[in-house]
Amino acid sequence: MARIVLLRGGGDLASGVALRLFRAGIKVVITELAKPLAVRRTVSFSQAVYDGEVQVEEVVARLVKDPLDALAQLAARTIPVLIDPAVNARAELEPLVIVDGRLTKQTPDLGRDSAELVVGLGPGYVAGDNCHAVIETRRGPTLGRVIWHGSPDPDTGLPDPVFHYQVERVLRAPKDGILSTFAEIGDHIQAGQVIAEVAGEPVRALFPGTLRGLLLPGMEVKKSLKIGDLDPRDDPRLVRFVSDKSLAVGGGVMEAILARPEIRALLW
Repeated sequence: MARIVLLRGGGDLASGVALRLFRAGIKVVITELAKPLAVRRTVSFSQAVYDGEVQVEEVVARLVKDPLDALAQLAARTIPVLIDPAVNARAELEPLVIVDGRLTKQTPDLGRDSAELVVGLGPGYVAGDNCHAVIETRRGPTLGRVIWHGSPDPDTGLPDPVFHYQVERVLRAPKDGILSTFAEIGDHIQAGQVIAEVAGEPVRALFPGTLRGLLLPGMEVKKSLKIGDLDPRDDPRLVRFVSDKSLAVGGGVMEAILARPEIRALLW
């Protein structure tokens, strides 16, 4: 029986990884929080936690209740999503590979002894120390590259620029409170339009564009948390596609797996 890849996190970047692996015939199980905070919900498998089932591009993921249910969904050619932030299911699933796609940018809570191959995404991981390989997540000539020794580029704290917009693209909570929303992902937004509100304080668009991502209404958020994403390209079709960055990172994960002959022989 083919062994599995356990992917921690089902946000938009991790979902690009899941798509690449799934399309190549690798069995993937995603573990998530009880209340995921994925902004790009239309391309995040974590949305299955709220909806029970979600489709990202052509691939379907379903929320499962336990590891046994996860294995049943794998047989049905869907991606199982299990609420298990501490990855306690490792004992039963026995993953051959663990990929941490949570992008916490902190030292991980699991070391490289947690699976035959442990792959980290972005800052916080050090190849040869707390994992076997790290995938570069920062845009540029090294995006998606596999690092077998050392660390990826440090976190800049800045989103990727689109046209001449950068920090303006990201919508953040102005204070602690409950999120109310007044638009839907894919909507055209005018400059100055109120997109959301937190504890009575509005969140306005600083330029016109398409709403690319937005947290679910009713969520409790903290001040400065990313709650939305505005795209100046203003193309609503893009909200249904995983990003080029996600696919590049997914390609890096695939390379890390295929570079280990003893690993790839057990995945199909």
